Amino acid sequence: MRSHKMTKGLEKAPHRSLLHALGMTKEEMNRPLIGVANSANEIVPGHTNLDRISAAVKAGIRMAGGTPVEFSTIGVCDGLAMNHEGMRFSLPSRELIADSVEIMAMGHPFDALVLIPNCDKVVPGMLMGMLRVNIPSLIISGGPMMAGEFKGEAVDLISVFEGVGKVKSGQMTEDELSLLEENACPGCGSCSGMFTANSMNCLSEAIGLALPGNGTIPAVTSARIRLAKTAGMRVMDLLKKDIKPRDIITPKSVANAVAVDMALGCSTNTVLHLPAIFAQAGLDLNLDIFDVMSRKTPNLCRLSPAGPHHLQDLHRAGGVPAIVSELARKNIFDLNATTVTGNTWGQYIKSAGTKVLDYNVIRPIDDPYSSEGGIAILKGNLAPQGAVVKQSAVAREMMVQKGNARVFEGEEQAVEAILSGRINKGDIVIIRNEGPKGGPGMREMLTPTSAIAGMGLDKDVALITDGRFSGGTRGAAIGHVSPEAAEGGLIALVMEGDEIEIDIFKGALTLCVDENTISKRKKDYKPVVKEISSSFLKRYSRDAGSAASGAVLRS
Repeated sequence: MRSHKMTKGLEKAPHRSLLHALGMTKEEMNRPLIGVANSANEIVPGHTNLDRISAAVKAGIRMAGGTPVEFSTIGVCDGLAMNHEGMRFSLPSRELIADSVEIMAMGHPFDALVLIPNCDKVVPGMLMGMLRVNIPSLIISGGPMMAGEFKGEAVDLISVFEGVGKVKSGQMTEDELSLLEENACPGCGSCSGMFTANSMNCLSEAIGLALPGNGTIPAVTSARIRLAKTAGMRVMDLLKKDIKPRDIITPKSVANAVAVDMALGCSTNTVLHLPAIFAQAGLDLNLDIFDVMSRKTPNLCRLSPAGPHHLQDLHRAGGVPAIVSELARKNIFDLNATTVTGNTWGQYIKSAGTKVLDYNVIRPIDDPYSSEGGIAILKGNLAPQGAVVKQSAVAREMMVQKGNARVFEGEEQAVEAILSGRINKGDIVIIRNEGPKGGPGMREMLTPTSAIAGMGLDKDVALITDGRFSGGTRGAAIGHVSPEAAEGGLIALVMEGDEIEIDIFKGALTLCVDENTISKRKKDYKPVVKEISSSFLKRYSRDAGSAASGAVLRS
């Protein structure tokens, strides 16, 4: 066992002395030492319950004969970090979380790991760290928040973001917004729609590194605690059989993850995180596979913000296993892929008798919402390396659009223009210098997209950025434009009033300006130079790779 490096032998007496200082007995030292990475804190709603999850995981480990040893990682709430300087730190935090897991597991040679994330960058960060260390491991999230209720309808955090625009446009009073904000997020858990956190927690199941139910069992239920105990026991079996994450992560897993991504209509942030995760296992996942899988995978779910359903509805309908079983009917999902259950997906589905329990939530594969997946990759002179849009959340009349550019050098300028009524029907809002290097940190643009929706313009106004979007974004919101402005991308040369053509059906994004004009602009162009006060963001800006390859740090 790896832990023998610090528990066995005469020369390890000092090490054992330090473990005795923790209150650890010789019996505990003789058992496998299982690291439990817990991202609990008191500022992220999705993480306030993680101490209970950790306690259940540790109980499961002890029941199965192991000794749990807990350590912590950071976690940023994207909702609270939104629309101010704090959002620049969100995506970069993914790298710190991965580093923390690797450092703790290598500095203290645990025999296995259980990782407990819930929100946004914490899930992919922990998966990245898990694959680097490559010892028997699994992930167990804190679970999704229940949807709130307002005026007899299900609501969530995005309802509040859009409520700001509704107040500005006279569709809602400030008193109504105050009531909405008190009711939209009724308790702990990752925000209740198919936003980034829930997308990644569901895809952790599809990849095979989390137990079934990880992405959908609500945070407030006893079933979530039972799943956490099962995770603790399960990791001991993985250790006994020496099943490591890289034994599970294969090219099959890559295709399976993207297929479920498309069927569920996940957050566009998955296009950043999946390549970063699989890269840790030496597997290349570029934008082309998203395009290929999107064209062959039907969109089976329309969860908020794309539709009325929430994660509790998906769980009731059968969850991720039901999606897998439906995709397998058309051979879109490879059931031979292994999971942390110790079985293949096919064996699990057969033994569990998995099927769709509510076809109103998960559409039959023969009658999908659309024949293509929830995410589309766009290319053209404006994004030769690619751009990303959540097409399942785009109104049909916005799938093809030609309009004039309204150009902003950052999110704040754009939000002010939208809320003050200076954006008109047919405009195409350009927000640039918000990419991984140029932001720096690649901020999410949930505030401007929600403002557009709240102002009633989501079927009339598109937004294009080299930044990214929250999973809660809806409308013709096109992000991850690559190359970004800071790396000389054409988006840097777009001028106010330029004609831009969007064709999501054809996967095209075109700046309708002739080459002579573009060449002249290149000669006259002066890059935007931002003053960066944070030493951490300076390092990130220097080392961050393209969004087209997951914005991972260049080694």
